[in-house]
Amino acid sequence: MDLLSDVLQQSGLQRRLLDLRHLPAATALRFPCERSMGFHVVTAGRVWVHAPGLAEPLALAAGDVAFMGRGCVHVLATEPRLEGLEPQPIARTWGAALPAAAAGQASIVSGAYQLWHTPLHPLFAELPAWFVLPAAQVPRLSPLGLAMALLVQESESAGRAAAEPAATLGSDVLVHGLFDVMFVQLLREIVAQRGLAGHGWSHAVRDPAVHRAVALLQADVARPWTLELLAQEAGLSRTTLAERFRAAMGDTPLAHLRTLRLQKAMQLLGDPRRKLDDVAQAVGYQDAFGFSKAFKRAVGVSPGEFRRRDAAERASPWRWGAAATGT
Repeated sequence: MDLLSDVLQQSGLQRRLLDLRHLPAATALRFPCERSMGFHVVTAGRVWVHAPGLAEPLALAAGDVAFMGRGCVHVLATEPRLEGLEPQPIARTWGAALPAAAAGQASIVSGAYQLWHTPLHPLFAELPAWFVLPAAQVPRLSPLGLAMALLVQESESAGRAAAEPAATLGSDVLVHGLFDVMFVQLLREIVAQRGLAGHGWSHAVRDPAVHRAVALLQADVARPWTLELLAQEAGLSRTTLAERFRAAMGDTPLAHLRTLRLQKAMQLLGDPRRKLDDVAQAVGYQDAFGFSKAFKRAVGVSPGEFRRRDAAERASPWRWGAAATGT
């Protein structure tokens, strides 16, 4: 089972392209990304990321990648200070004709992945607010380096579709796929670095036995798991599993199971055709009452209220497909 793919799928991520942009001198762009993860690739020049919580703006040069692990409104500017600059809102214009960048002009390719609801999974909690991968750490022939080069090439050619239609056939499919490749490769890099640094989900999945236990729970959240049953299937004693799981994850196996169940429930509640009893049973609760109690205690609202809010928000501008601007 692919743990990372399953976590991303259950979180309800939706891709949104933010385009290739050239930034003239003294330019600042405002990205309203409160409910997103995403990244910026600098293809030319220098830019600075201004975001809440940063002691100093992040300085990026050509080839650098800035990954945003926690959504926030932020500004990309051609200057290290915003004094005298008026940040302009972004607008999605993918495929529109784009003039060639002037000499010395900064260029960026950006993409975002919207979250349909607040994720509970511990992976998201441990992601850094910002993660910068310098160009020097991205070998040109590595999977990430090759994906970056192809993404930049396709981004630049997308705006030339009117003049060179044959050369841009299938560009949208390629660009979407390349964004996904880069997104997952960046997550892999973050998980690898955090896994070496200490405990947490990223560290836990490096332990084969704990990885197996996590995978078993994630694969079948509705199963009536006990510590003894999980230990038996993971090939460990109860005591050993409990100790290694807590040391790696900072939590117990059954507490982690509750988190997985609630994360899955949030995904299922987005489908208005599913009855509450069906959702409860699909995530391991015997009845809707017990499920509702556990859900409200963890999420802060009842399943019914969560479903109503989710339905109301589907037409909001930040939702994918609801508007042509923002993220």
